[in-house]
Amino acid sequence: MNTTAASPMSTAASSSGRSAGKSVSFAAELQSMMFSLGDARRPLHETAVLVEDVVHTQLINLLQQAAEISQLRGARVISAEDLLFLMRKDKKKLRRLLKYMFFRDYKSKIVKGIDDDDLLEDKSGGSNNSNKRQKIAQDFFNSIDQTGELLAMFEDDEIDDVKQERMERAERQTRIMDSAQYAEFCESRQLSFSKKASKFRDWLDCSSMEIKPNVIAMEILAYLAYETVAQLVDLALLVRQDMVTKAGDPFSHAISATFIQYHNSAEGSYMKSYPDSPENTPPPTPTAPPSGSQHSGKTASGSLGNGSAGQDSAKTKQRKRKKSTAACGVEAHSNAIQPCHIREAIRRYGHKIGPLSPFTSAYRRNGMAFLAC
Repeated sequence: MNTTAASPMSTAASSSGRSAGKSVSFAAELQSMMFSLGDARRPLHETAVLVEDVVHTQLINLLQQAAEISQLRGARVISAEDLLFLMRKDKKKLRRLLKYMFFRDYKSKIVKGIDDDDLLEDKSGGSNNSNKRQKIAQDFFNSIDQTGELLAMFEDDEIDDVKQERMERAERQTRIMDSAQYAEFCESRQLSFSKKASKFRDWLDCSSMEIKPNVIAMEILAYLAYETVAQLVDLALLVRQDMVTKAGDPFSHAISATFIQYHNSAEGSYMKSYPDSPENTPPPTPTAPPSGSQHSGKTASGSLGNGSAGQDSAKTKQRKRKKSTAACGVEAHSNAIQPCHIREAIRRYGHKIGPLSPFTSAYRRNGMAFLAC
């Protein structure tokens, strides 16, 4: 694609620094999404901020390419056809998107109160006006598909292994939950970018674009944003699993040097912020107390009243409380996905393998492969 022509997006929209959208943040929503996708119950805020930055950069690059395609075909808006054209080479993710578009049509008909018999007739016919998203995709693939492999995906009922794995992981995750945790988990699973359409549009700074996406294109972008978050969590969980040291593992020496660098820096900064943590403080040497020490201590503290011995015991209790709080923090941080896991996942995803790798991927741009498409 020619990148020397004038971009149909303004300078503010083409940059990934979120100049106009800095005040808009999905960090809190992303923490809930990450919990529903397999992260700890309280995901780290810094990890959510990093995921938000990655997803935003991905969507801005995707919007820029879609705007260029829309300009080439003489359209005034970015439509679903432009995004489908960008995703045509990844059959698995395109099939996933087509299923999403079908369920969006199905949900629209449910909301309008159409009977189940009419729904089955519309699915078999496929030409009803209520199937507008499916019809857009079918008409577009009819115009560009010369082999029939794209149109065949409408009749394909193949099980999505990635979706199946996510459902199994969610089932395992809910086995140890009580009723309150499960209610929170269900609310987190219902979150999406499409439910906050105006905030999502402001987050992408669509108002500064010369060629703006239409309503269906925004639905697809919201879906791709959620899928990017899900894929980042999938890859980060694999990275975290790989980094667990296993006794007798012959490949333990092959841990990525990039991951070790990020992990050590993150761990060092955490230990600085929690100097009283058990991992940062060596355990004392256990010694047997004298037989009469406890009795004499109690007697002394009772005789002194509010004296120095009572103050020492209060300080000891306070120090123990601090250590227990720090220990809980270490446990929560150890279970949650760290920013270093996200960085290593992105590094592995975009890693070039083989002498012809620069010519095999159609989605490499600005040094990072697209996660969404």
